[in-house]
Amino acid sequence: MTMPKVHVKRGDTVVVIAGKDKGKVGEVLKVLPKKNRVIVKGVNMISKHVKPSMANREGGIIKTEGTIHASNVMLYCTKCNKATRVAYKFLEDGTKVRVCKKCNETF
Repeated sequence: MTMPKVHVKRGDTVVVIAGKDKGKVGEVLKVLPKKNRVIVKGVNMISKHVKPSMANREGGIIKTEGTIHASNVMLYCTKCNKATRVAYKFLEDGTKVRVCKKCNETF
């Protein structure tokens, strides 16, 4: 079985296009290509019950980001301030770069 190709990378700014957090903009913290899911900062916040431990003296309920499917996020172009699809182009030196479909800005 091949791993699905995820169109976003860690550190990218993305906008959520579906689900309860639709319209939120955040940074990709982690990409899980085997599950085709991503973790976005401030999106899909879940409550996690944590027992007291050496690292965390107080237990309790902490809020953390949950995963969302990669198809529910689009790359956010800071130049045109919109969600955009990604095009791939090769530069003169042969390096492959990601480009905004709307304004041709490189990511």
